[in-house]
Amino acid sequence: MTYWFTRKKFCFCRINIIFAKKIKQRMYTYKIFLHKEPEGGFTVTVPVLPGCITYGEDLDESIAMAREAIELYIEDLQERGEAIPDDSNTLEYSLNLTAV
Repeated sequence: MTYWFTRKKFCFCRINIIFAKKIKQRMYTYKIFLHKEPEGGFTVTVPVLPGCITYGEDLDESIAMAREAIELYIEDLQERGEAIPDDSNTLEYSLNLTAV
């Protein structure tokens, strides 16, 4: 897994999840944001899945918890017959601005 660091308090990585239901299999791509907490550990959010938030003591645990949270979120959407959003068609770009 590759980690991209932009600041000491924040890092970003991408998780690919393969979700199988019956015979069909599809890969979903999710961007996750890991926010370093002052007391230690990371809070993880998944922007494309509203309310999908988790926490881990370190980066590896945070990513594992994010994977589990995303899988459970997808299962819930499937049970309710809702569409499953992902970030496969999302472009990413970072802007650096100087405040005047």
